[in-house]
Amino acid sequence: MSGMASEGGTNEAAAAAATEGENQRRKGKPWDEDGPSSTDRLKAEKFEPSSSEGALLETTSFSTTFAKDKEEFLLEAWPVVKGALKEHGVSCKLSLSEGSMTVSTTRKTRDPYIVVKARDLTRLLSRSVPVHQAIKILNDDMTCDIIKIGDLVRNRKRFSERRDRMLGPNMSTLKALENLTGCYILVQGNTVAAMGSLDGRGLRRVRKIAEDCMNNIKGPLDHIQELKKEREPAKTPALANESWGRILPKYEKENIKLEQPYTPFPSPQQPSKTDLELENGKYSLTDEKNSTKKLEEKSDKQSKKVDGNKRKREAASIPPKGSTAGSSESAMATSGDNEVADIVAMPSKNKAKKECIKGGSQENV
Repeated sequence: MSGMASEGGTNEAAAAAATEGENQRRKGKPWDEDGPSSTDRLKAEKFEPSSSEGALLETTSFSTTFAKDKEEFLLEAWPVVKGALKEHGVSCKLSLSEGSMTVSTTRKTRDPYIVVKARDLTRLLSRSVPVHQAIKILNDDMTCDIIKIGDLVRNRKRFSERRDRMLGPNMSTLKALENLTGCYILVQGNTVAAMGSLDGRGLRRVRKIAEDCMNNIKGPLDHIQELKKEREPAKTPALANESWGRILPKYEKENIKLEQPYTPFPSPQQPSKTDLELENGKYSLTDEKNSTKKLEEKSDKQSKKVDGNKRKREAASIPPKGSTAGSSESAMATSGDNEVADIVAMPSKNKAKKECIKGGSQENV
């Protein structure tokens, strides 16, 4: 027994030594911890031109495409972008015919990473981020993240509803997320553009909020409640470097079932289409009879419509109530007498005309 115990102890000691050796060889990563201590690992150091002497050996360029409706916005913002990039020795080009923005290094460029920052600037501008906000990405302590949410939901109606859930009424939810995460957030089309500090803790939180909202896992309001709870222990210096998991509330999904009275009998079966036809008496009718019946119904409908139009036309020809029957009859009699008199007088008029013409011709002779 003692030998077995000694063997077990040696195995445990060997396993512990192996894990210690792995931990010593493994270097810590900034994303291992999500607490406040992770911010010290990504401390932003300001770049100084004196640290890199001479021009870069190779030219690096990046190109970003944009939609046609962004042309007017980019034309207005391009002078500001050009002036900001000129300070860092980066050249930029806007091509409206190709629909692209190109940034590249020059012989005056000293910071090798500034061209990547310029690429992020063009990506933010192509997603309608205001130019005065997008230029902040050139600072050393700023970074950005563009979250693609268009492929997370297939139904377009459901997609627009969940995207509006992130905005909230009068953009109130979005403003609350910006205040609590310390990031600038812009929801545009199929993407969510976020700008935050270099530690990336706020950007990771924004990505999680956007993905949870689009996947219908957790709403933005639940994340806002958690962020509010995190603010309280962050104020106390004793809890600044500890995990806050035991303090934060835990939300569990609950399936709410409505209680119904128990009955041993099953629910009544709903009538089928055949049952409804049997009740109406249409099941025994053949296709010909059905067609004749439909024609009869159609003809009845047309006849009713014709009768209604006829009544409307007759109502328009009815005389007004102020006129009397006697006056109309007298007017008709007088008009008839005048027509008879004209007919009788016509032969005498023609005869007089002929005699006048005959007399004139004799005088000329």
